[in-house]
Amino acid sequence: MAQKSVQLDRETFSCSICLDLLKNPVAIPCGHSYCMKCIESFWDEEEKKKIYSCPQCRQTFTARPVLVKNTMLAVLVEELKKTGLQAAPADHCYAGPEDVACDVCTGRKMKAFKSCLVCLASYCEKHLQPHYDVAPLKKHKLVEPSKKLQEKICSRHDEVMKMFCRTDQQSICYLCSVDEHKGHDTVSAAAERTERQRELEVSRQNIQQRIQDREKDVKLLQQEVEAINQSADQTVEHSEKIFTELIHLIQKRSSDVKQQIRSQQETEVSRVKELQEKLEQEITELKRKDAELKQLSHTEDHIQFLHNYPSLSALSESTDSSSINIRPLSYFEDVTAAVSEVRDKLQDILREEWTNISLTVTEVDVLLSQPEPKTRAGFLKYSCEITLDPNTANTQLLLSEGNRKATFVKYQQSYPDHPNRFRYCYQVLGRERLTGRCYWEVERKGRVYVAVAYKYICRAKCGNKCGFGHNDKSWALHCSKNCYTFCHNNTETPVSGHGSSRVGVYLDHRAGILSFYKVSETMTLLHRVQTTFTKPLFAGLWFYNSYGDFAEFNKPK
Repeated sequence: MAQKSVQLDRETFSCSICLDLLKNPVAIPCGHSYCMKCIESFWDEEEKKKIYSCPQCRQTFTARPVLVKNTMLAVLVEELKKTGLQAAPADHCYAGPEDVACDVCTGRKMKAFKSCLVCLASYCEKHLQPHYDVAPLKKHKLVEPSKKLQEKICSRHDEVMKMFCRTDQQSICYLCSVDEHKGHDTVSAAAERTERQRELEVSRQNIQQRIQDREKDVKLLQQEVEAINQSADQTVEHSEKIFTELIHLIQKRSSDVKQQIRSQQETEVSRVKELQEKLEQEITELKRKDAELKQLSHTEDHIQFLHNYPSLSALSESTDSSSINIRPLSYFEDVTAAVSEVRDKLQDILREEWTNISLTVTEVDVLLSQPEPKTRAGFLKYSCEITLDPNTANTQLLLSEGNRKATFVKYQQSYPDHPNRFRYCYQVLGRERLTGRCYWEVERKGRVYVAVAYKYICRAKCGNKCGFGHNDKSWALHCSKNCYTFCHNNTETPVSGHGSSRVGVYLDHRAGILSFYKVSETMTLLHRVQTTFTKPLFAGLWFYNSYGDFAEFNKPK
């Protein structure tokens, strides 16, 4: 009871603002007491509102109360200090619903400072002191406050669990080790902890290494973001400059055409007006002559008529008007047609090239390269449809099946002349630009080169200089009946594996990976190339010299 009354005194003589014993105590009109400095500081904060309140009961005062030291309360506090009364514990020192409470405190419990694994109890700082002062208690194991101390007690034997059963992977007490866990692989909890601690350190090292790796990746990705933004900004700037130059060029050509038309207009109008003036002068002269002749015709004197007639009847040379060829409304229409033709050609070029530009923009791939698929189903996720371009086909290649199949034939086909046509090599290119990740399959019969090449590979040279794989602009797998050979830049590399009628081609353009596979459910890798592709690629086929050989691009399924 004495302890409880002292605790009450501590709360009674404490300032509710600083939670310490009152210093220079003052009582305000509502009856509550505070340290003079504390209540003054509190009211200084409320000075702007001109309303002063009690921090406890919230009663307000329109005028700031005059503070006078409560001498009786001050004397009482001083006397209590001499008897050993200390400051009241702050509210945050008491245990709340979520805190671990001291098991020794009575009444309002203090927060636990430590938990003892031997005593299986939690102590506040005051009640923990014996564990620091008493020799036997010093040996006890102290840990951070825990609510789960009872979980360390064996429910079967009511003993502290100090052992670990590796067989059943659970904590046990000593009696368990000689009872239901007898014959199991048991060790002390400390020994198991040591072993697990080593594993933990290894795990931490792995985690820390992964953190470092991921931080490097994040840094690289940040650099990638900066590079993307810089590249995009530069490209926008350069594109605007190029399009501005095109606009200026077209405007200049428009101005030139306009000036030329006006100049020609002035020349032609001048010529017409000159002829018009001559004709008008001739008309005037003829009218004068007609009037004189009319007057002569009315002359009654025959001698005078005969005398004047020769001079009046003679006409001046007439202006030649036979060359005048009137073409109403058709003088400069040919110019309009010529300009319209230029416009149509520009529209066709822009339409075709805009598709290429748009594809190039949308195919920008800044992500890290994806792993190469392992199964045919995985490859088919990247499948694309390939069609052959008739304008590139050698005249001894017959295209069929919607231009997906090419057959080497004996007689030349009647293809129109085209600068993109292969003249000497029995080759053909596909229409589709290949960028990003692509996969396609070729079903073939006979000796065929399955290839990829840049669009501007040579077309007209004799020999194999234009042949796929025999220059630095193409890569090709030579497929024969029993073997394969990879070709690039006129260098041949033997490829192990028996011939197959179907070849799969996988391209990761950004990663610079080109792979050829023997197609089956397991997909046998024949050859892989790691390089840098600088431009879009196009699929290609090159036939050896056997009539009837064919190759067909399979439709994606």
